[in-house]
Amino acid sequence: QVQLVESGGGLVQAGGSLRLSCAASGRSFSTYATGWFRQAPGKEREFVATINWSGGRTYYSDSVKGRSTISRDNAKNTVYLQMNSLKPEDTAVYYCAAAKTPRNNDYRATSYDYWGQGTQVTVSS
Repeated sequence: QVQLVESGGGLVQAGGSLRLSCAASGRSFSTYATGWFRQAPGKEREFVATINWSGGRTYYSDSVKGRSTISRDNAKNTVYLQMNSLKPEDTAVYYCAAAKTPRNNDYRATSYDYWGQGTQVTVSS
């Protein structure tokens, strides 16, 4: 019912910035909470950030807090992740996800109903 497509990944030097976008289709997207997760090769998928349906509540993992900003534009059916001061350990495939019934500050991947295919972020030292 909802399709998500990530973009904006690429190769960047440490200290640089990237803005990831997640474009969604589906009439109900604006009512869904969305989150960003990432997965490095050979590692478990980990939570990055989440934002509620209105954009009024955000929550970040400790690893990106203070240097990342999640936002959304419901008129464009798009959610963003601005990442600054990138580090080599940020290298991963970044996934956008949407949840119909999120809980407060939900970091659990199992809470999300729809997932994109991911966009690669590579940070060189």
